[in-house]
Amino acid sequence: MRNSVIIIIICLLVSCKARVSLSGASIPQEAKTISVAFFTNNASLAPPSLAQVFTENLRDVVSQQTSLALVKQNGDLAFEGYISDYNVAPVAIQANDRAGSNRLTIAVYVKYFNKFDETKNFEQTFSRFADYASTENLSNKESELIKEINRQLAEDIFNKAFNNW
Repeated sequence: MRNSVIIIIICLLVSCKARVSLSGASIPQEAKTISVAFFTNNASLAPPSLAQVFTENLRDVVSQQTSLALVKQNGDLAFEGYISDYNVAPVAIQANDRAGSNRLTIAVYVKYFNKFDETKNFEQTFSRFADYASTENLSNKESELIKEINRQLAEDIFNKAFNNW
Protein backbone atom coordinates (compact mmCIF):
# COMPACT_ATOMS: atom_id res chain seq x y z
CA MET A 1 0.00 0.00 0.00
CA ARG A 2 2.76 2.42 0.96
CA ASN A 3 4.62 1.76 -2.29
CA SER A 4 1.44 2.51 -4.25
CA VAL A 5 1.10 5.91 -2.60
CA ILE A 6 4.73 6.76 -3.35
CA ILE A 7 4.32 5.70 -7.00
CA ILE A 8 1.18 7.82 -7.35
CA ILE A 9 2.93 10.86 -5.86
CA ILE A 10 5.90 10.43 -8.18
CA CYS A 11 3.60 10.09 -11.20
CA LEU A 12 1.76 13.26 -10.22
CA LEU A 13 5.00 15.19 -9.82
CA VAL A 14 6.40 13.97 -13.14
CA SER A 15 3.22 14.80 -15.02
CA CYS A 16 3.06 18.44 -13.88
CA LYS A 17 3.05 20.83 -16.85
CA ALA A 18 4.18 24.08 -15.28
CA ARG A 19 7.82 24.95 -14.82
CA VAL A 20 8.63 27.26 -11.94
CA SER A 21 11.40 29.80 -12.19
CA LEU A 22 13.55 31.18 -9.38
CA SER A 23 11.05 34.02 -8.96
CA GLY A 24 8.17 31.61 -8.32
CA ALA A 25 6.69 32.35 -11.73
CA SER A 26 4.65 29.68 -13.46
CA ILE A 27 6.05 29.10 -16.93
CA PRO A 28 4.85 26.42 -19.36
CA GLN A 29 7.30 23.51 -19.45
CA GLU A 30 7.29 23.56 -23.25
CA ALA A 31 8.43 27.20 -23.38
CA LYS A 32 12.08 27.65 -24.23
CA THR A 33 12.19 31.22 -25.58
CA ILE A 34 10.74 34.64 -24.86
CA SER A 35 10.72 37.78 -26.97
CA VAL A 36 10.18 41.39 -25.96
CA ALA A 37 9.54 43.55 -29.02
CA PHE A 38 10.63 47.19 -29.00
CA PHE A 39 7.96 49.26 -27.26
CA THR A 40 7.38 52.36 -29.36
CA ASN A 41 6.72 55.76 -27.84
CA ASN A 42 3.21 56.99 -28.65
CA ALA A 43 3.15 59.51 -25.80
CA SER A 44 3.70 63.02 -27.12
CA LEU A 45 5.40 64.46 -24.02
CA ALA A 46 7.73 61.55 -23.23
CA PRO A 47 11.49 61.95 -23.58
CA PRO A 48 12.87 60.26 -26.72
CA SER A 49 14.87 57.68 -24.73
CA LEU A 50 11.86 56.39 -22.77
CA ALA A 51 10.93 53.66 -25.27
CA GLN A 52 14.44 52.22 -25.32
CA VAL A 53 14.84 52.42 -21.54
CA PHE A 54 11.49 50.75 -20.89
CA THR A 55 12.06 47.97 -23.43
CA GLU A 56 15.48 47.16 -21.98
CA ASN A 57 14.06 47.19 -18.46
CA LEU A 58 11.35 44.66 -19.36
CA ARG A 59 13.90 42.48 -21.18
CA ASP A 60 16.14 42.55 -18.10
CA VAL A 61 13.30 41.49 -15.81
CA VAL A 62 12.26 38.50 -17.94
CA SER A 63 15.90 37.47 -18.43
CA GLN A 64 16.72 37.68 -14.74
CA GLN A 65 13.55 36.06 -13.42
CA THR A 66 13.19 33.17 -15.89
CA SER A 67 15.48 30.63 -17.48
CA LEU A 68 14.00 31.28 -20.93
CA ALA A 69 16.28 32.29 -23.80
CA LEU A 70 15.63 35.88 -24.90
CA VAL A 71 15.14 36.02 -28.69
CA LYS A 72 14.53 39.01 -30.96
CA GLN A 73 11.13 37.86 -32.23
CA ASN A 74 8.63 34.98 -32.32
CA GLY A 75 9.40 33.66 -28.85
CA ASP A 76 7.28 30.89 -27.36
CA LEU A 77 6.13 33.63 -25.00
CA ALA A 78 6.11 37.20 -26.31
CA PHE A 79 5.50 40.78 -25.26
CA GLU A 80 4.79 43.75 -27.52
CA GLY A 81 3.18 47.13 -27.12
CA TYR A 82 3.77 50.83 -26.81
CA ILE A 83 4.06 53.66 -24.32
CA SER A 84 0.62 55.20 -24.38
CA ASP A 85 0.88 58.06 -21.91
CA TYR A 86 3.44 60.26 -20.20
CA ASN A 87 1.85 62.91 -18.06
CA VAL A 88 2.83 65.39 -15.36
CA ALA A 89 0.03 66.80 -13.21
CA PRO A 90 -0.18 68.71 -9.92
CA VAL A 91 -1.36 66.84 -6.83
CA ALA A 92 -1.73 67.75 -3.17
CA ILE A 93 -3.06 71.27 -3.75
CA GLN A 94 -2.14 73.57 -0.87
CA ALA A 95 -2.95 77.14 0.11
CA ASN A 96 -3.29 79.70 -2.69
CA ASP A 97 -4.14 76.89 -5.15
CA ARG A 98 -0.49 75.86 -5.39
CA ALA A 99 0.54 72.26 -5.83
CA GLY A 100 2.49 70.71 -2.97
CA SER A 101 3.74 68.04 -5.31
CA ASN A 102 3.56 66.90 -8.90
CA ARG A 103 2.91 63.44 -10.26
CA LEU A 104 4.64 61.83 -13.22
CA THR A 105 2.48 59.05 -14.70
CA ILE A 106 3.56 56.60 -17.38
CA ALA A 107 1.16 54.16 -19.05
CA VAL A 108 2.16 51.22 -21.23
CA TYR A 109 -0.13 49.17 -23.47
CA VAL A 110 1.00 45.53 -23.51
CA LYS A 111 0.05 42.48 -25.57
CA TYR A 112 1.24 39.14 -24.20
CA PHE A 113 1.20 35.94 -26.23
CA ASN A 114 1.61 32.39 -24.92
CA LYS A 115 1.89 29.86 -27.80
CA PHE A 116 1.02 26.96 -25.50
CA ASP A 117 -1.99 28.35 -23.63
CA GLU A 118 -3.99 31.06 -25.39
CA THR A 119 -6.12 31.56 -22.27
CA LYS A 120 -3.04 33.25 -20.75
CA ASN A 121 -2.83 35.84 -23.57
CA PHE A 122 -3.80 39.37 -22.62
CA GLU A 123 -3.96 42.97 -23.81
CA GLN A 124 -3.86 45.51 -21.02
CA THR A 125 -2.72 49.01 -20.19
CA PHE A 126 -0.47 49.23 -17.14
CA SER A 127 0.00 52.56 -15.40
CA ARG A 128 2.28 53.68 -12.58
CA PHE A 129 3.24 57.05 -11.12
CA ALA A 130 5.76 58.74 -8.87
CA ASP A 131 5.37 62.04 -7.02
CA TYR A 132 7.97 64.75 -6.56
CA ALA A 133 7.97 68.09 -4.74
CA SER A 134 6.62 71.00 -6.74
CA THR A 135 9.67 72.99 -5.69
CA GLU A 136 11.86 70.59 -7.70
CA ASN A 137 12.39 70.86 -11.42
CA LEU A 138 11.20 67.80 -13.38
CA SER A 139 14.34 67.77 -15.51
CA ASN A 140 16.41 67.26 -12.33
CA LYS A 141 14.28 64.33 -11.11
CA GLU A 142 13.02 62.85 -14.37
CA SER A 143 15.56 60.06 -14.90
CA GLU A 144 15.20 58.89 -11.28
CA LEU A 145 11.39 58.94 -11.50
CA ILE A 146 11.39 57.10 -14.84
CA LYS A 147 13.70 54.43 -13.47
CA GLU A 148 11.38 53.77 -10.51
CA ILE A 149 8.20 53.82 -12.60
CA ASN A 150 9.74 51.49 -15.22
CA ARG A 151 10.75 49.06 -12.46
CA GLN A 152 7.18 49.00 -11.13
CA LEU A 153 5.67 48.63 -14.61
CA ALA A 154 7.99 45.75 -15.52
CA GLU A 155 7.13 43.95 -12.27
CA ASP A 156 3.39 44.44 -12.87
CA ILE A 157 3.66 43.11 -16.44
CA PHE A 158 5.80 40.14 -15.36
CA ASN A 159 3.39 39.28 -12.54
CA LYS A 160 0.36 39.47 -14.84
CA ALA A 161 2.00 37.16 -17.38
CA PHE A 162 3.63 34.63 -15.07
CA ASN A 163 2.02 34.88 -11.65
CA ASN A 164 -1.58 35.45 -12.80
CA TRP A 165 -1.96 38.69 -10.82
